[in-house]
Amino acid sequence: MKKYIKGILLFLVLFGLDQWSKYAADTCLQGHEAKKVIGDVFVLQYLKNYGAAFGILQNKQIFLVILTAVILAAIIYILIKTPDTVHYLPVRFFGIMLAAGAVGNMYDRIVHGYVIDFLYAKVIDFPIFNVADCYVVVSAVVLAILIGFVYQESDLEVYHKK
Repeated sequence: MKKYIKGILLFLVLFGLDQWSKYAADTCLQGHEAKKVIGDVFVLQYLKNYGAAFGILQNKQIFLVILTAVILAAIIYILIKTPDTVHYLPVRFFGIMLAAGAVGNMYDRIVHGYVIDFLYAKVIDFPIFNVADCYVVVSAVVLAILIGFVYQESDLEVYHKK
């Protein structure tokens, strides 16, 4: 258990930041006009998202919670199998970041029935998103780069050992 303490603390900090940001958005933005952060480039705009990324799977909360739970189980399995060495530190860090994002949005779906989104890149009309979404996208991209270009096939054998 001791070897997991740092990871659990990181997870709790990331999850806490996500939930705090959503609470702040709920408190300060709901029912108000969008607040400009960088002119018409980036604004804070409250949105209740009843779907997933880009608004897909609207009102499919049970399916999204089950899907997230399955993905989370896979992430936890991988994190448990990942050696606690400096070499695998990026995998551990970004795996925990991915888990925190997944749990952050899953928590919203279970507690509220929707996900609170509030970050809006208005200049490119990108869908409104939140901190957990940032965790998921950044960590997934970095993990894909690590697996595809940084780690060797022999580095990944640890996940096949029983």
